[in-house]
Amino acid sequence: MSHYSGPLLTRPIAEALLAARDASAGEWTGSLDLGRSNGSAVMQADAWQWRGQRYPYPPRLKDRTIYVWDRDEFAPVSRYAGSLIKLVPTEWGAPTFEIDGIKMLPTSKESPFEDARRKVALIEPRGKVVLDTCGGLGYFAACCLEAGVASIHSFEKNADVLWLRTLNPWSPDPDAAASGGRLQLTHADVSQTIAQIADASVDALLHDPPRFGIAGELYSQTFYDQLARVLRRGGRLFHYTGSPNKLTSGRDVPREVEKRLEKAGFKAQLALDGVLATRR
Repeated sequence: MSHYSGPLLTRPIAEALLAARDASAGEWTGSLDLGRSNGSAVMQADAWQWRGQRYPYPPRLKDRTIYVWDRDEFAPVSRYAGSLIKLVPTEWGAPTFEIDGIKMLPTSKESPFEDARRKVALIEPRGKVVLDTCGGLGYFAACCLEAGVASIHSFEKNADVLWLRTLNPWSPDPDAAASGGRLQLTHADVSQTIAQIADASVDALLHDPPRFGIAGELYSQTFYDQLARVLRRGGRLFHYTGSPNKLTSGRDVPREVEKRLEKAGFKAQLALDGVLATRR
C-alpha cells in the first residue's frame, strides 16, 4: 500500500485553520503532517488550499484523534475489526496507537520516536543486519535507517497496524527513496516465520512484543531459543518489557525474561524499560 500524502488534522490544527479563516487571513502556516514539516495553506471563505488541492473547513473534531482526507470528508484514523485500533496524536508530533483503548507506545515523558531512538542505540545498528520482530508503527525501523543500518527486516502480524503505517508520516515507507531498499516489511506472525530464518544470519535484534497477556508465545522459551539461533555470537538484543519495577499480574516479567534469555544462550541484564542481551 502506498503512503498517504494528504493533510492530517487534529482538533488543535482544525481550530487554528478556522481561526485564520475567521480573521480573514490569506494564509495559515503550520504543520499538516504531525510535525514532520511546516507549510502554508491558502485561506478562502469556503475552503482552504494545500499543495494544490482544495479542502472544506472541517466540522468540530474530537480530541485524541487524527483525521485524514477520505475523498469527500475528513475521517478519523481508526478501524474496528474485532478490536478498535486507532492512531492517536501526542504532544511530541509522532503519534502513538491504541488497541481497544490500550496505549501501545510510551509517550508520557518523551516522543515515542525519541524513545525508540534510545532503545535502538543499545544495539548499535550501523552497518548491521537487524531483525525487528514486531514492527508496529515502524519507529525502531526508522531509527535503524537513520543510524545507518545495512538492512532491517520487520515483521508485523496485525493488518490494521500496517494500515496505520500508511497514514503515519513518521512510519518509514519501505518503497521510499530514503529507505534505500534497506527495509523489508513482512505481514506475518514472527513466532511462526522465524523458523524460516537461517542460523546466525542476523547481527542484532529488536523485540517489542505486545504485553505478556496478549502475546505470551513471544515471551516463551521456545521463541527465545529461536532468537538465539538466528543471532550471531556477540550480537545484541533489546527486548521491551515495560517498566522493570512494575509487576504484571503478580509476576516480575522483566526478571522472567532475563532468566529465559540466559537459558537460551544470552548474557542478559535489565536496561531502560526492558532487557539488553548479548548472544554468548
